[in-house]
Amino acid sequence: QVQLVESGGGLVQTGGSLRLSCAASGRTFRSSAVGWHRQAPGKEREFVAAISWSGVITNYADSVKGRFTISSDNAKSTVYLQMNKLKPEDTAVYYCTCSGYWGQGTQVTVSS
Repeated sequence: QVQLVESGGGLVQTGGSLRLSCAASGRTFRSSAVGWHRQAPGKEREFVAAISWSGVITNYADSVKGRFTISSDNAKSTVYLQMNKLKPEDTAVYYCTCSGYWGQGTQVTVSS
């Protein structure tokens, strides 16, 4: 089983920044990539970004390219999502996922 704990969400103004963290634990999690997804009210959950634990491979949704950066710290078993130039449409609950497991989510609210 893999345990994922997100943190770092909050309220920020348009143009601001936040850094989300996903602390992972459990067996075999390092064999899978880690991803961030988000779900806004009334909308389906959508992919945001993903990274291999080696950090070599990253992937981003078009809507966040150039603004968000995903990274990993193997020593801390933590994956980060640095979010810059935030927009109101980035408002959502952000979830970390790995090996089919999901964290509890962290709320990000961007005010206009």
